[in-house]
Amino acid sequence: MKIAVMGAGGVGGYFGGRLAQAGHEVAFVARGKHLEAIRAKGLVLRSPLGDATLKVNAADDPAALGDAGIVLFAVKLWDTERAAEAIRPLVAKGGVVIPFQNGVESIERIAGVLGPERVMGGAAYIAGRIAEPGVIAQTGTMARLRFGPVLPAHRKPAEAFLAACKDAKIDAELTDDIVRVLWEKFVLLVAVSATTTVTRGSLGVVRADPDLRWLLETVMRETWILGRKRGVKLADDLVGQTMKFVEGLPAEMRASMAADLEAGGKLEAPWLSGAVARMSREAGLEAPANRSVFAALKPYLNGDSPHLRKEKA
Repeated sequence: MKIAVMGAGGVGGYFGGRLAQAGHEVAFVARGKHLEAIRAKGLVLRSPLGDATLKVNAADDPAALGDAGIVLFAVKLWDTERAAEAIRPLVAKGGVVIPFQNGVESIERIAGVLGPERVMGGAAYIAGRIAEPGVIAQTGTMARLRFGPVLPAHRKPAEAFLAACKDAKIDAELTDDIVRVLWEKFVLLVAVSATTTVTRGSLGVVRADPDLRWLLETVMRETWILGRKRGVKLADDLVGQTMKFVEGLPAEMRASMAADLEAGGKLEAPWLSGAVARMSREAGLEAPANRSVFAALKPYLNGDSPHLRKEKA
């Protein structure tokens, strides 16, 4: 099937690369030095699951890539609406977007631009990043996709994409309750992103310190309470099970937001801990841990602030 990747970073670059490696027609939207390197030397995957160098079709303008049956949408959360408008030509003939972003609001945000018939739901599980222009580096061996329809019309393209993933030996699952899946991931992601970003440390550091471990679990529990309040069918023991899962993750693992902070980049905090604080307030709940994390990160939301430059000096 014809697949386009909007955002060729740790998520889009890796999974799009694996699909291309299996022989599927995959085109990538990238920009700047990353795009230049992909065009000159190919897309490079460095992974414990196998390295690869792939000659792929890449452009900075989605309209130059024609149409696509599936668009893997993996841009940063602050860029969602702009990027959704940019990919309109890719789905003009009936293609469907699968957002593999952080947070739990992507379906509604993209649907607000392209219409609900153009968006199903998806969740990616991988620790990956752009190590240098043209190079995607994966940490650990976790590389999984879960996705599913929001409307009945999404079933056929979802099944076709599942077949493509299986052909590429990607660990993929088609689910009938993608909203629950997104919130299950959100419970984990908010906690790991909050603690590794605020501490500027790894998950191993967070797990080993009693106070940081408390913060990890408290942020997680506030997110779980919010999801339940909103009617999402989250398991009674989800927090406990997620804490057990965290024990098995690589000690060196950090959330992508922690890497963004270190690099002086913009942060996704308004749609992570900030979203938990905002939605909790709207639901009449208290989320003091998430609110505190968001408050601590506010000076850095838009990138390299004077505070951050002073820290680096």
